[in-house]
Amino acid sequence: MRTSHKLATAAFGAAFLLPMGMSSAFAADGDVNANLAPVALNGVTGSGTAMVKVQGTTITVTMAASGLLADSPHAAHIHFGAEARHECPVAADDTSGDGTLNTTEGGPAYGPIIVSLTKTGDTSPTSALAVDRFDTAPGGNLSYERGSITVSPEEAQAIADGKSAIVIHGVDHNDNGKYDGDVKSELDPALPTEATDPALCGVLTAAPAGSMATGAGGAASTGTNSGILIAGTGLLLAAAGTGAFAARRTRAKA
Repeated sequence: MRTSHKLATAAFGAAFLLPMGMSSAFAADGDVNANLAPVALNGVTGSGTAMVKVQGTTITVTMAASGLLADSPHAAHIHFGAEARHECPVAADDTSGDGTLNTTEGGPAYGPIIVSLTKTGDTSPTSALAVDRFDTAPGGNLSYERGSITVSPEEAQAIADGKSAIVIHGVDHNDNGKYDGDVKSELDPALPTEATDPALCGVLTAAPAGSMATGAGGAASTGTNSGILIAGTGLLLAAAGTGAFAARRTRAKA
C-alpha cells in the first residue's frame, strides 16, 4: 500500500511541475467539503458530512456520520491517487462479481490512502488498520475532529483541488450487529471483510456541504487547480514582458 502511495504521489508531482521549478511556490489553502453517502452494493443506509481546512501542508478534519454499525471501530481515511477517477465507487467496480465492494475494488475510483483519520497518534497510511485508534461510532454515530495533520505539498494541493475522497469503512453484510463472516478482508486476513469494506464515501470539493459537494459515484471539481495554473501563467507572462521591456531600454541606450 505504501509503495502504491509513493508512486501516485510521484506521478502527481511530476504532472504539475511549473517552469523553473516553481511548483512549490503556491501553497495550498482553502476549505473543502463532502457529503458522505452509502457506497454502492454494501447495504449501508447511513450518511454524513466532512470538512477539511487546508493551510499550506497542514489540514484540519471535521466529520460526522450516522447509520453506521454501532459500537464498532470504523477506520476512516482520505484517499487520493493520480491515476484514480477522483470519485466514489459504483456497482460496476465489483470486479469479483460477489455483489459487494471491498476496499481494493474501490481503489480505481478513490485511490490509495494518504491520511488515516485516527483519533490519536500517527495519521499516515501505516495506520490504515490501527483499529484501536479509530472512532467506534457509539449508537451508530461518528463524530471526529482533528487538526495539525501534516501532508505533503502534492497531497495538500490534491485535497484543495477536489481530487480526494473521504471513506469510512465497516459494514454489516449479514445484519447481525457485529463484524464477522467467513469472507476475510483482502487487506488483513485476520479481519473479516465486513471490518474493512467501505461504508460511506464522499469526494471533497470546494462547494459548500449540501450544495455541489459530491457523494457516492460523483466526479470531483478541478476548478481550483485551473485558477492556480492561470495565475501562474499570468505571473510568468508578466515577468517575460518586464524582461523584454528592460532589454529594449538597454538597446536604446547603446
